[in-house]
Amino acid sequence: MADIKKPWAGRFEKPTEPSVEDFTESVSFDHQLYKYDIQGSIAHATMLTVCGLLTEKEKEAIILGLKEIEKEIEQGNFSFQKGLEDIHMNIEAALIRKLGDAGKKLHTARSRNDQVALDLRLWTRESIGQVSLLIEGLQSELAQKGKAHIDLIIPGFTHLQHAQPVLLAHHLLAYVEMLERDRERLADSMTRVNHSPLGACALAGTTLPIDQEMTAQLLGFSKPCSNSIDAVSDRDFCLEFASNIAILSMHLSRLAEEWILWASPEFEFIELDESLCTGSSIMPQKRNPDVLELIRAKCARVYGNLFFLFSLMKALPLSYNRDMQEDKVAIFDIASTIKASLILLEKVVKGTTFKPENIAIACKKGFLDATALAEYLVIKGLPFRQAHEVVGKLVRRAAQEGKMLKEFSLDELSQFSPLIDVGVYNVLGVENCIKHYKGTSSTSPSAVRERLEWWLTSLGRSKKAQ
Repeated sequence: MADIKKPWAGRFEKPTEPSVEDFTESVSFDHQLYKYDIQGSIAHATMLTVCGLLTEKEKEAIILGLKEIEKEIEQGNFSFQKGLEDIHMNIEAALIRKLGDAGKKLHTARSRNDQVALDLRLWTRESIGQVSLLIEGLQSELAQKGKAHIDLIIPGFTHLQHAQPVLLAHHLLAYVEMLERDRERLADSMTRVNHSPLGACALAGTTLPIDQEMTAQLLGFSKPCSNSIDAVSDRDFCLEFASNIAILSMHLSRLAEEWILWASPEFEFIELDESLCTGSSIMPQKRNPDVLELIRAKCARVYGNLFFLFSLMKALPLSYNRDMQEDKVAIFDIASTIKASLILLEKVVKGTTFKPENIAIACKKGFLDATALAEYLVIKGLPFRQAHEVVGKLVRRAAQEGKMLKEFSLDELSQFSPLIDVGVYNVLGVENCIKHYKGTSSTSPSAVRERLEWWLTSLGRSKKAQ
């Protein structure tokens, strides 16, 4: 590489200290941007030709050379040089070796500042699409599980205590709704990601005749960035992507934690697919939910990277600063972490077996029908606070005697309130509770079936459109 000078060689007399090259290189991680860099360079060369800064012959040679370099990288035949610092200079140097002076013209009206901003925007745009598709895959598996167990009643929890009965499908659809908001946040962020920074150059633009609208259009952006300083000096689109992924990761962590509990002997609501579990090096009986535990842990990793990005950007003066080179370490890790988590969690959901017999036993505990009894008394005319007190006393008696509420005789129940009549047995018991739920967002069978069908149809349409 001795014949390739550094881009700033005209200003410096001394060669760069090797330790500085080791410390400042980024090609070890930003090589992942190669296809976006080449994509941007092809659009840039096309624009330069239309604006009279390249000949048609030079443009064709540059595009052909860039495509050859892309192929070499994909086939593993490209030698990255840390002395050239980053992916941009590695590709440019390779192009100059192939083309000579024509390759040297590609950087006309462009800086590595707007070049890396462009590459990151293209990468973020594609990552949003990839993550969104994986979210839909997980949503689909959750909805399918709900459909397969449409009538299964489980204990609903608050404070990790038995609260009220709910349909399993309703519980699973809660996560589908959360994931949909995650997907919507990512889609909404596209309106801010999808601006082209090309033409901003280092920070002030260029005196050369260029067409920023053209490069934006060629690269599928909605418009060019409006301010050249802003275009190269902010990474808020990365922060927004990372923030959205952090919220998504939180939702995955909650689902993972819940299923870890459900798979434990204390709950035993589910059995995880053996191929997605691991064993113990000392305890031969163990089958550990390590994938779920690590999905739970990966959330912390995403949070750490998010706060790294915030800390990186918090005090940088305008415009570009070399600190921003480090953004890619965090943002790449965030994307790879969430994609792996989504892929594996979808497999976990698909391979999980529910245990209705164990769930039915759990439904007999915790007086899940107590609220329904209080509401029964409200319908009978008793103010809710009084109804609450009456049922509270009845629950205390039931706990002392080891009974379920529906196991009391009518005479025993009426001792707590004269308003209780034989109709009370139509609301006691989890099956009766479920039948009487009202409201479109409730766990009533009709509402859940309707929403589940909507989701299955919607996700099915989306899958066909892909």
